[in-house]
Amino acid sequence: MTTVPEQNVDSPRGLVYAISAYVLWGFLPLYMKALSHVPPAEIIAHRILWSLPIAGAVLLWQGRAGDVIAAFKTPRLLAMAALTAVLISINWLTYVWAIANDHALDAALGYYINPLFSVFLGATLLGERLTKLQLVAIALAAAAVILLTIQAGSLPLVAITLTLSWGFYAYCKKKLPLGPNQGFTLEVLILAPLAIGWLIWQAATGTTHFGENWTDTLLLIGCGPVTAIPLLFYANGAKQLRLSTIGILQYIAPTMIFLTAVFVFGEPFGTARMIAFPMIWASLVIYSISLIQQSGARRFGAADRTRRMQ
Repeated sequence: MTTVPEQNVDSPRGLVYAISAYVLWGFLPLYMKALSHVPPAEIIAHRILWSLPIAGAVLLWQGRAGDVIAAFKTPRLLAMAALTAVLISINWLTYVWAIANDHALDAALGYYINPLFSVFLGATLLGERLTKLQLVAIALAAAAVILLTIQAGSLPLVAITLTLSWGFYAYCKKKLPLGPNQGFTLEVLILAPLAIGWLIWQAATGTTHFGENWTDTLLLIGCGPVTAIPLLFYANGAKQLRLSTIGILQYIAPTMIFLTAVFVFGEPFGTARMIAFPMIWASLVIYSISLIQQSGARRFGAADRTRRMQ
């Protein structure tokens, strides 16, 4: 999802990390469905609060806690991190609401569209040139969204919000001059006071689910590990894989979400979706082909330059 530097080879360890992250994200709807009776804001507050010890422990183990402390003394960096914190909060809130309110298919659609939106952002904001295949893929995905909009009479807001929030999060995260683990820790530190304030207010008004029973309490505490562990797996896996490999692996999670929505949650898969989703899948196949071609061209160019230098 997040753009990472191109690697020459795929590390087996990196592959294990990345696949583990995407599979864990694929199972996340089942976890969130068990908390569907809890307000999304309360779930997000616990995701933030219980992620912090894990993220902090990883930084201490890596000896990089000083990077986060230094970031708090740099206003521009802190402002950038605050922006990414807002974007990831919007993404989390939308996702949790979607699962609880039987819109898991829309969530899958949003994450399917996201890589194509990232390519579009690269072209419009970074001046990156699009290949013909990438233009076809984006056009096909846009046509699918238009089809769903016409059928429903309104934009698929869940899918659009997830696409925009994660796409801009990835773009801003790329600009953040911090390592992925440090950046995530800084984000949850920025959000932690808001999360704590919200949970205190809920406790004072008697609307909290935390402590009401063992099941809800343990599930809310578990929101930390299910949030932090996949993100840390992904951050470390992405460093050891080629961009084209990451680009293809990222379809694992939305595919699992799609299958869960249809076969476990029983969400309706009407005629419009029967047409639109295959259009999205076709666009992703086209996009994957373009990634593979670009990766091969870069490796060929690098090998050719090496031969000339010898």
